Amino acid sequence: MVYPCSFDMCRIIVAVGAFDAAAIVEGAIAMASGRTADHDGSFVVHPDGWGAVWRDADSASGLSVRRDHRPATESALDSGLAAIETDFLAIHVRYANNPTTKGASFTHPLQRRADDWYFMHNGSLPTVYQLLGLERSTFDSAEYFDYLIPAGAHALEERETLARLRAIPPGGNSGNAVAVRRDRAYVIHWRAAGDVWPRYFTMHELVEPKRRIIASEVIPSLAPADRWRELSPDTVTEFRFG
Repeated sequence: MVYPCSFDMCRIIVAVGAFDAAAIVEGAIAMASGRTADHDGSFVVHPDGWGAVWRDADSASGLSVRRDHRPATESALDSGLAAIETDFLAIHVRYANNPTTKGASFTHPLQRRADDWYFMHNGSLPTVYQLLGLERSTFDSAEYFDYLIPAGAHALEERETLARLRAIPPGGNSGNAVAVRRDRAYVIHWRAAGDVWPRYFTMHELVEPKRRIIASEVIPSLAPADRWRELSPDTVTEFRFG
């Protein structure tokens, strides 16, 4: 079987607690520009759009979202995102190797309005469409979203989620993702067996008394490198909102 050569590799940062949104936006821009890259991937710049989702008490849904198909280095600081006040913020910056998967309709976070989930993915899972009964893959991140979080689900259970990940047919590399609803969020950290870029897909965590940050790369502007640790693999981290 020959799978599509298109892939969508990204950088993600999630902040929870008492944090400065401007510093998190700057961290996302640093990853998008390649300034913090220290991994085994074949590229360091992620210029193909960016998106964010955050807790917003003034929103009827409890969440707000921003998407921009322009590079984060050109538009994120001017978006107003750096000025928000929130206790949860997730930002996603993209690299897409195929022009057919660039643009606003492919910019994360993806959204499923029927049950109010938002979803961000870093990796390529070109075989997951098979588990949905589809004839072929058109956008693997959207297919992964529908597979990992069945329609109507209101929460994720770690054991069940990891079982679903391990059932994905060979051919992909990473299921790293962020899934958000108004009352909770999840960070999924999972790499397929045989992944050739283990450092690229290793997520990192900064835990402090008042804030917790998970990111695709160590970001020294947020804290010195020795205060970060690798996030445990094959885990689903849950954040409950009050």
